[in-house]
Amino acid sequence: MKLSPMKLGPTHDLAELRRTIRSWQADGQRVGFVPTMGNLHAGHLALVDRLRKSCDRVVTSIFVNPTQFGPNEDFAAYPRTLEADLAALTELGADLAWVPSVETMYPLAESFMVRAPKALADTLCGADRPGHFDGVASVVLRLFLQVAPDAAIFGEKDFQQLLIIRELVRDYALDIDIESLPTVREVDGLAMSSRNQYLSAEERARAPALHAVLRETAAALAEGDDWATLQRRGFERLSDAGFEPQYLEWRSAETLGVPEAGRPQRLLAAARLGKARLIDNLAVDA
Repeated sequence: MKLSPMKLGPTHDLAELRRTIRSWQADGQRVGFVPTMGNLHAGHLALVDRLRKSCDRVVTSIFVNPTQFGPNEDFAAYPRTLEADLAALTELGADLAWVPSVETMYPLAESFMVRAPKALADTLCGADRPGHFDGVASVVLRLFLQVAPDAAIFGEKDFQQLLIIRELVRDYALDIDIESLPTVREVDGLAMSSRNQYLSAEERARAPALHAVLRETAAALAEGDDWATLQRRGFERLSDAGFEPQYLEWRSAETLGVPEAGRPQRLLAAARLGKARLIDNLAVDA
């Protein structure tokens, strides 16, 4: 059955997805794409809303990608809330939801996989999650080839992922504009994330300390304070708040290498709090 242009799927059929999108593009309509793993929150919906401002049609994918989860990570437990997700997307005015099966995404017993550049992928989150960004790059490339959008958008909360996807688009010469959206936060500063629901009430009350440490550290860097001292103090503050810090790093916002004066810079952090692994980042004016 052919989808009505204004009807939100979901569609599980790749041929149907392509027919619908190609018909829009043949009519001169710009198609935007928002890849997600579902369990949508206000941050995801903000991506859809932003892309609707620059595109005639917005397609959202919902796929929990097994190749970006490590052997001891939460793939089986990752929340799946398809009905609620579709209701939220429909209310927001998204045009189509692409909900592929694992067999559609990885049809071969030993599927082709992308290897993300080591300089971007083997540091920060990649150091603690080996192979994670290979899985991200592999599924995003597949989604881009299936949807063939004119534009796609990603949140800056996953800043390392954003840089890797930009590099992926350049390296494969994909004709897709990559847009980004600043991190969407709760009122108390906590970055919105599907994994925030793993936090107990007590942990949720402590969780904003991660953003507070980044904010205070960025301000001190702008004043010229010693980085080694600030990094040690940040680790101590996170530990005192009940976190298990994994990293707090000051990096180039272009390469994730050593920050350079006069070039964009970023503070990035990851820490465990109970069952949740939280990440955040902040631009540095130093």
